[in-house]
Amino acid sequence: MNYGNLKNKKILLMCKETYSYPLFFLAKKLLPDNEVAAFFVHSSECSYNKCYFNENSYYKFLEELPEVNMYDVKEICLTFAKNYKNPSINMDFLKKVEKEYTHFKNLNLQLMTSQMTTRYYHYRNYYVWSSYEQNMYWLQLNYENCIRIMEDFRPDFILDYQDEEIARNIMIEVAYKNQVPYISVEHPRYAFYKYPTYILGTGLDSYFKVIYEKKKRLSREELKEAYAYIEDYRKKTDIMPPEFKGTSTASYERDSLLWVLRVMRGKWNYFWNQDITKKNRKLKKSCPMIFSPSIPYIYFYFRLEMRKRKLFKKNKYFHDPVEGENYVYMPLHLIPESATVVKTPFYLKELEVIEQVAKSLPIGWVLYVKEHQAMLGERDPSFYEEVNKIPNAKMVQINYYKDPKPWIMKARGAVTLLGSTAYEMALLGKKSILFFDMPYSLIEGVTRVHSFEELPEAIGNFAKEGEDNIHSCAAYIEAVKEAGVEIDYFSMMTEGEEILKGKKPMTEEYEKKINALYEFYDKALSRLDKEHPFSP
Repeated sequence: MNYGNLKNKKILLMCKETYSYPLFFLAKKLLPDNEVAAFFVHSSECSYNKCYFNENSYYKFLEELPEVNMYDVKEICLTFAKNYKNPSINMDFLKKVEKEYTHFKNLNLQLMTSQMTTRYYHYRNYYVWSSYEQNMYWLQLNYENCIRIMEDFRPDFILDYQDEEIARNIMIEVAYKNQVPYISVEHPRYAFYKYPTYILGTGLDSYFKVIYEKKKRLSREELKEAYAYIEDYRKKTDIMPPEFKGTSTASYERDSLLWVLRVMRGKWNYFWNQDITKKNRKLKKSCPMIFSPSIPYIYFYFRLEMRKRKLFKKNKYFHDPVEGENYVYMPLHLIPESATVVKTPFYLKELEVIEQVAKSLPIGWVLYVKEHQAMLGERDPSFYEEVNKIPNAKMVQINYYKDPKPWIMKARGAVTLLGSTAYEMALLGKKSILFFDMPYSLIEGVTRVHSFEELPEAIGNFAKEGEDNIHSCAAYIEAVKEAGVEIDYFSMMTEGEEILKGKKPMTEEYEKKINALYEFYDKALSRLDKEHPFSP
């Protein structure tokens, strides 16, 4: 098929919560020249009566874009709620699905992509525990729904903005079987650049490897702009990515008690509107597995905020680094989040990973484990106690430094599941280890391990001197620039919400951001005509 560009096509947009805001404006831009559909994949979002939660996402599409064909999971949610205590599982159907729709992931790994079916792996106890039978039934209903949508709309291609949720990970399987390209966003961590991925977080797109190898063969003179960027980066005292500034990831100070009380009052009003004013409480009570109850949610986040205030201060769990100590740096992740449940589902029990890394260190070295700022207060403190029991490992004070660079520069190396720390280490000429094929795993000095048994040798290499990897870093940056487009990913969601709420007018600057998103997908389609990289 000649995919051409975004003209005269049938386009399916995958939508969920805040990630749907940029796609709303993209849909408006696409509609004059295309037939557009939107598939909302979140159970509560499309099932609840209109409330604060869904009025600017699902209902905004429904009410203000009548030309868009709307699909959702509402009907299967109601069916599930009716039968979830005694689910009727069609094993013949699931076995057929397992044979025909597991090109990227098997069915149990597809179940890992939702917070709702992975309660064992996270601390968010406002999600109730589900049985395996209930999980299989939910999987079954989602497959039936996605197959039905594919047959009904028959898109030329599918555009997405994220990768988490069962319906997404099912739809790419259904799309692959029907030879329909599925295009989403990969985060290479250079500036605001994003490049298209055709395999929804299941690995490294082969076309990007080709571009990187081509750039690596260029001379220093041909890469001089990237060389200058890296040399300047190495001189900076603050390397926090600009995308994260102003978010919890870049927060190093505790909030005031007054601010916490304001936040909790806002959550109370939010759920009062949802449950009482808009009358969704009865639906929530019908099936707490897919419609999370409000009171446990409010209590969870109140406890989180209070824990966070304590953990930002000196406490018994987090220790200061020791000057001159040989340490390996291991920053933790937010779990659950799309990066971990989709890309590293085999390593979600981070305590086990810490144990394996600690026993793989050279003698006399210590493992410094740092909590993720956005996870602070969410994880049970008993986790930190268990880490500190490991003789050569310790939790370190999260805000001892106000930027990642000092942790990196004083470390012998770093271990991370897939975090941007590996990219930062590489640009600073330091070595690191990853457990997933991220784009920056191509850079020299970043080692991708496939099992715990590879750790001792890989960590041992931290002590060995090697050539400066600046040429590899420069090639990587130029590859990102060729493959991608600059997209202000997070601000497109926050600004989009303000515009949809009517609190801010549509500006020329925001229209430029939507045009950049349009260019991103258009560029992705142009590559399909040449290489068809959506095959796994």
